[in-house]
Amino acid sequence: MEMKNNNSFLILYLLFLCFNLNTNLSFGSGDNISTNEFLSIGQTIVSSGGNFELGFFKPGNSLNYYIGIWYKKIYPQTVVWVANREKSVDILDGNMSLPVLTIIQGNLVLLDKNQNSIWSSTHDHYNNTRNNSVIAVLGDDGNLILSDASNTSTPLTLWQSFDHPTDTFLPGAKLGYNKITQRKHVLVSWKNSSDPAPGLFSLELDPNLAQFIVKWNKTIQYWKSGTWTGDTFSLVPEMSIYYVNNENESYFTYSIFKNSTTTSRLIIDVSGQMKQRTWSNNAAGWNEFWAQPREQCQVYGYCGAFGVCTSNTNSPCNCLTGFMPRSVDEWNLNDYSGGCARKGKLQCSAITEDKDDFWMNLTMRLPTSQYTNVTVGEVSQCRDTCFDSCSCTAYTYDGLGACSIWTGYLFNLQQLSENETERTISVKLGSLQAQTKAKKSMKLKAILAAIILFMVLLICSISYIYYRRRRTAKGTGTQISHWHKAEGEGRELMIENDENKVIDVPYFDLETVLVATDNFSDANKLGQGGFGPVYKGMFPGGEEIAVKRLSSHSGQGIDEFKNEVTLIAKLQHRNLVRLLGYCINAMEQILLYEYMPNKSLDTFIFDGSLCTLLDWKKRYDIILGIARGLAYLHHDSRLRIIHRDLKTGNILLDEAMNPKISDFGLARIVEGTKTEANTKKVVGTYIHLRCKATLLCPWSDLVHSEHHKADYILEVVSFSSWQ
Repeated sequence: MEMKNNNSFLILYLLFLCFNLNTNLSFGSGDNISTNEFLSIGQTIVSSGGNFELGFFKPGNSLNYYIGIWYKKIYPQTVVWVANREKSVDILDGNMSLPVLTIIQGNLVLLDKNQNSIWSSTHDHYNNTRNNSVIAVLGDDGNLILSDASNTSTPLTLWQSFDHPTDTFLPGAKLGYNKITQRKHVLVSWKNSSDPAPGLFSLELDPNLAQFIVKWNKTIQYWKSGTWTGDTFSLVPEMSIYYVNNENESYFTYSIFKNSTTTSRLIIDVSGQMKQRTWSNNAAGWNEFWAQPREQCQVYGYCGAFGVCTSNTNSPCNCLTGFMPRSVDEWNLNDYSGGCARKGKLQCSAITEDKDDFWMNLTMRLPTSQYTNVTVGEVSQCRDTCFDSCSCTAYTYDGLGACSIWTGYLFNLQQLSENETERTISVKLGSLQAQTKAKKSMKLKAILAAIILFMVLLICSISYIYYRRRRTAKGTGTQISHWHKAEGEGRELMIENDENKVIDVPYFDLETVLVATDNFSDANKLGQGGFGPVYKGMFPGGEEIAVKRLSSHSGQGIDEFKNEVTLIAKLQHRNLVRLLGYCINAMEQILLYEYMPNKSLDTFIFDGSLCTLLDWKKRYDIILGIARGLAYLHHDSRLRIIHRDLKTGNILLDEAMNPKISDFGLARIVEGTKTEANTKKVVGTYIHLRCKATLLCPWSDLVHSEHHKADYILEVVSFSSWQ
């Protein structure tokens, strides 16, 4: 009944403000809210220096609204004070009215969409103030001050947010104890990142010992700063805070250097740690100056009942085996205080078939919950003692007859590393969990056996495939004179049996070549030669190759293909291009060479800019290298070979500009007892042929090759085509 009368009064009061002829109700503006003004969703006031902003906000993923103060120039939004942290406002039921913050009867009041009071500043000075003289001003230090401005020289402070902090301690604020009102200033953490409601952790002053203390659930103290020495705290010398103690109050405060642009705040975090953070403009984020307790697992009850604290920063809490998070949603918001719950109920009876069992948790820091010591002879007696008691939840045995029994919830369990020494704790599981444990054990064995069998089969399969491929490649690579037939095609390819020769060059299937060249992609095309287009390729291991693909318009056929494979397979010299393999089927004839990154010699000779890279020493080295290659072909190799198409376009350069002779499709073997070979067939590049070669006359292949040699020497020396 009293609440209805209050609500009716508030509605009538707002209507009076709206329709009073001498008063205009307006939005708050600048850095203040006057008696006849209000603030609604989407409207804010900003401190005079632009440091802080006050208005409605939604924290994290929440759909609810709160009145708060945050940094104006910092993103993402960092809230330092919340008015209605215990009761939010929402606008989801279709009501067109919006919640507002206004001044009623000298107090700041937050009204919901139904004009019910959600929060009020609540002070005792209203009877001494005038209705129109009260004003709320947001200071540049983040303090919201409600004052009576009827006396403009010395306005009376009625209420201020610094006296009612939430989780943040700002420079200039006080954290302490008022000896007159006996009121403490206490920082209380948020429940989680999306809920500013009071959490389990609090930071306050111990006025008797002049020290900071941090408590869990306002009862259990788990950290202290040490007493004030006059300059600092005995246990936390890095804290730069000042202590004031007089007849009216005792408090701590801190400040930033004058004219400093540093933004600093001290908070009691949702993690239960007291932290000082400073804003970095360069990193666009908050830097953690210090945190206490230093280790997360030193925070009392951080992981809740039956939760296990770990050193993993990404997942600091786990549940004991047989337990699960009591609230998955809260755990997803890094709020682990709810802890874990058993998956199955305890039977507490040895009569039923479904009996409780225990799960051994190794290398565990024991819980801080109260326990009872029992003297027993051996571990089985300790286990039976816990088993026979319905209230027993866990036990430990030290091996020397000391048995510890825990009842109720287990708090502050911590998983340790293997090299840290702690006792094993056995936690009681429900019957359903006990059955699950046995099934898990059998399932684990079955899975392990299946994995081992799979690995054996996989290794055998890989070995068999590797052996077959090696055998196939070897058998295919040793015979180039055979029939090739593509599926669906009637074309037959054969290399004459009378010229059947054994060659030690690997055979590659077409699929391997297509993968290496990205299906003969134009992006991988290096150029076009007499044999056909040349592509850059790469094997799966990263080896780069050059792929020559026979063109149907090249004028060369199976004879030239066979000739090149047969000859180069028998040649090994540092100035000859190395053949890596070949591919032949009904549609394709392909040669795979080592990749020459600097392409051909004519690229440098006939390019006005690239030719400058060839100084006289480099030209000499190139000529000498080609001469060595020709000397090997003509005199030193097992087979005396005449190239018959030597030109700068067939001289390739590796990464060190070393020359290598390529393109042996027109080369010819000279019998060992002869000093030259004759031909009536005009071969080679036309511009390099002498006039006698164009007359269908007998022509010495060896002389032909020597003339080619002279041509490329003149071209290298003069940087011009010698025609």
